[in-house]
Amino acid sequence: MTAPAESDVDLWDDAILADPYPVYTELRELAPVVYLPRNDVYVLTRYDTIRDALGDPETFSSTSIGFNPMVNEALAGTSLASDAPLHTQLRAVLSANLTPRALRGLKVVIDEKADKLVAALAAGGGFEAVDALARAFPLDIVSDLIGFEGPVKANMLRWGQAAMQVIGPLNQRTQESFPIAGELYEWCSSVTARDLLPGSIGRGIFDAEARGEIPAGYAGNIIHQYLGAGVDTTIASIGNIVALFGRHPEQLELVREDPALVPAAFAEVLRYWAPIHVWGRRVTRDVEIGSAVLPAGAQAGILFGAGNHDPRHYENPDTFDVTRNPVDHLSFGYGPHGCAGQGLAKLEGHAIVSALARHMKSWTVSGEQRIPSNITRSLEQLQVTGVEAA
Repeated sequence: MTAPAESDVDLWDDAILADPYPVYTELRELAPVVYLPRNDVYVLTRYDTIRDALGDPETFSSTSIGFNPMVNEALAGTSLASDAPLHTQLRAVLSANLTPRALRGLKVVIDEKADKLVAALAAGGGFEAVDALARAFPLDIVSDLIGFEGPVKANMLRWGQAAMQVIGPLNQRTQESFPIAGELYEWCSSVTARDLLPGSIGRGIFDAEARGEIPAGYAGNIIHQYLGAGVDTTIASIGNIVALFGRHPEQLELVREDPALVPAAFAEVLRYWAPIHVWGRRVTRDVEIGSAVLPAGAQAGILFGAGNHDPRHYENPDTFDVTRNPVDHLSFGYGPHGCAGQGLAKLEGHAIVSALARHMKSWTVSGEQRIPSNITRSLEQLQVTGVEAA
C-alpha cells in the first residue's frame, strides 16, 4: 500500500469552477483517489470508487459534508450532516412527503405550471432563461410545497444560494455568504407550524415532531434541508436543460418525436453537467482504494461530475445523448444519503423538458455566464433567442 497520488490543483480556483471538466479528467486518469495539498482534501474521481464510498456511510461519514469546521458545526443534527441512527430517523420524516405516492398528486400541478410558463416564454420569442425559468419555476413549486409565505418566500433564493456556498472552504465566497446563511439558520431554529401554510409539507413535519417521530426541536432542521439543498441544485439543473438543448437541437428533436424519452433526457442532463461540483465526507478509518490508503480522519471530496464522465462506466461519456438513459448517474448521490428530494426534482425536470419539447422546436443560446461558486454549478445568465415554435 502507498500514499495516494497528489496534484497541485486548487479545486476552488475560479477558472476550474467555471469549467471543471478538464481537471476532472486529469484527476480521474491520475488515480481513483487524489490528494490535493492546496485544499487538504482527498478527492474521489472514478465512478466505482465514488459509488462504493457513498454506499459505505460507516467509513465515509456525513458529519463533515462541508470543507470548513464552521459549517459542519452549524449543520450538525440535520439529516444532511448526520449518520445513523439520527440520520435514519430524520430521513424517514423528510422522505415521507417525497415518495412517489406522496408526490403523485403534485404531478398534475407541476406539469400545468411548467406548460403555462414555457408557453408564455416561447410566445415572446426570447427570454433570459435563468431568472424567467430556471429560478422562477422551482421557487414557485417549493414555496407552495413547504408552505413558505411573506419574507421567507422572498428570501428563498439568496438563502438557498448562501447555504450551498458556505459548504466550501473558508475563502472569500464562504465568508461573504455566512451572514446570509446565518439568517436561514436563525429562521429554521425559530420557525413554528404557525409560520407555514395549512396543509403544507412544512406543517406535516411539525405534526411528525408532535407525534414523537423525530426529536423535539428538529423540525426546523428538516425544513432547512428543503431550502439549503433542494432549491439551488434544481435551479442549476433547469438552467442546464435550456443550455444543453440549445446547443444540441437534434437531441431535443429526438424527445419531441418520442416523448417517452423525457425521463432519459433529464437523467442525461444531470449526468452530463452535474449540478454539484464537490461534496464532503469524513473518513472514519484507514481505507484501501486501489493501491493507496486513504487515512482515518481525512476530509474526502466526492467529484460527482468526474464520476459521471468516467469512460470505465459510460461509453463516450463526453457526448450528450438523450437515448443513453443513465439511470445510475451520480448526481443524486447514492446510498442512505442519496438525494431525498430526487422524486420532486424529477417531476420538475421532466415537466420542463416536456414543455420545452411541446412549445419550442429550437432556440439559440448566448451570453452563457457562470459565476464561480464553491459547490453548485449554476448558470447566472443565459439568453434565449431565435425561438422556433413547435
